[in-house]
Amino acid sequence: MHIAEGFLPPVHAAAWTVVAAPFVIHGTRSAARIVRDNPGARLLLGAAGAFTFVMSAIKLPSVTGSSSHPTGTGVGAIIFRPPVMAMLGTIVLLFQALLLAHGGLTTLGANVFSMAVVGPWAGYGVFRLLAVAPFAVRVFTGVALANLATYVTTATQLAIAYPEGGFVEAWARFLSVFAVTQIPLAIVEGLVGVLLVSALIAWARPEMEDLDVVPAEKEATHA
Repeated sequence: MHIAEGFLPPVHAAAWTVVAAPFVIHGTRSAARIVRDNPGARLLLGAAGAFTFVMSAIKLPSVTGSSSHPTGTGVGAIIFRPPVMAMLGTIVLLFQALLLAHGGLTTLGANVFSMAVVGPWAGYGVFRLLAVAPFAVRVFTGVALANLATYVTTATQLAIAYPEGGFVEAWARFLSVFAVTQIPLAIVEGLVGVLLVSALIAWARPEMEDLDVVPAEKEATHA
């Protein structure tokens, strides 16, 4: 997910930027619409961005040219829907590249696509599919899967760029190395995500209701 500066061939870096750009543009428009329609969501939007920044800044060495860490995007996807996370994730990754030398500018498009596009959509998708499950289970699974989907995508990007022994062999190799750190990190992030979403519901339930994260209390009581 945080593929290092200059690690991808220029053509690959440019291609991933082109692929990620429409999602970021759409996400920026979605975020502007949410803030316009729900002014009270500004603080939640800032909290989602801060959570993503802090979680994804926890850097552990992994495959050469990349790193392992939580992503923080699953929580934001559940609250604001995946398109918004494309915008927030891009801002987070840009600041980390400039201020922390974490990731890079040439690899920004690839990192955005894995962490801010695929991860949020995968996490939100399973969150919605588990509609009949307990809410905490839905949040945990969605947040954990957003993390894992990011790293499957990163492994795919690296295997495409460096297919030594063939794409499948390279892909399996990158996945196996990532799994050592990423599976435990995904579980921890899922648990943290449950705690954070529960806290936000307690502290800002009206805003969470407006965003359709939870039903209105009257509806929930009636049901």
